[in-house]
Amino acid sequence: MHGEGSFKELPPRSLVSRVLRVIIMDLLVERSEFGHGGNQEVIAPMAESGEVEVLLVTPQMQSEEVGNKAREEGLITLTRDDVPHWNDEFPFWERCEMEIFGNMVTFRRVAMPAKGDDELMGAWLDGIFPDAVICSGSKRNVSIWEDWMESGSSMLRCSTKLGIPTLGICFGHQLLCHSLGSKVERADTFSSGVWELNLTENGMDDILFSSRMSGKDGSPVVLYSHQDHVTSVPDSCILLATAEHNRVTAIRAIGEDGGRLLTWGVQFHPEAAKARVERAFEWGHISKEEMDSFQREHDGAGILSSFASVVIDNAL
Repeated sequence: MHGEGSFKELPPRSLVSRVLRVIIMDLLVERSEFGHGGNQEVIAPMAESGEVEVLLVTPQMQSEEVGNKAREEGLITLTRDDVPHWNDEFPFWERCEMEIFGNMVTFRRVAMPAKGDDELMGAWLDGIFPDAVICSGSKRNVSIWEDWMESGSSMLRCSTKLGIPTLGICFGHQLLCHSLGSKVERADTFSSGVWELNLTENGMDDILFSSRMSGKDGSPVVLYSHQDHVTSVPDSCILLATAEHNRVTAIRAIGEDGGRLLTWGVQFHPEAAKARVERAFEWGHISKEEMDSFQREHDGAGILSSFASVVIDNAL
């Protein structure tokens, strides 16, 4: 891992068509196995097809000044001085390179525009040419609103409108649904475990659940860890799946004509691979009770592969 200076000189997306460019809102950076490790799980099926460049944004930690600079200047490197709220439990780095499935994956930290101005955010995304936008889970809560969430909401709204494949995971699902007008409420108890999904009619033929699933009658089995719940489906979305403890478990955005857009939100954690769960327990990031509740195998990898296929096909 090593740092580097500004990379505003990156060429337009059309000139690097063999490299997928993905933006990840990296909101669990302080929990390395579910943060950086989870990001690797999300990116892995995309890396099977070739090189990937991942632009990591951390709106919860960056300064307002660097956010304003990004809004004015475009794509700029995030430095340690730009993240006054950084949690040093996870060492800061500007750039990391690794091979996944024999292909190079480069992770770079960049600043994202501050405030929740959709016009400026849309212009910023247009200038970066991302092939996908992904919002991770978080220890924060949409039901306990923080100012930085405005910019995150704006990014998810804009990527949806621009037709960029978009995936919100857990907190990202909640933020996406909130950004599109639905309610998010905090439950009295924490939900941790593995449940089977009940696919709606729309979910049964949705590409996100097109891989072979391991539940009864071919239903998906997925892992949850959350306390906030989306309690209503946005008017601009369709419900794909429900669960015993969580009604709005998976949604997909639709256009004004009712056509399906390339945006999904899932309350569960498809990136929580068993090996990462075990390491998270060893490092004290999850409790023994949580670890025990996660023992059943789940279908997250297949769901991520389905999303990756959308990203790759859309980039061609």
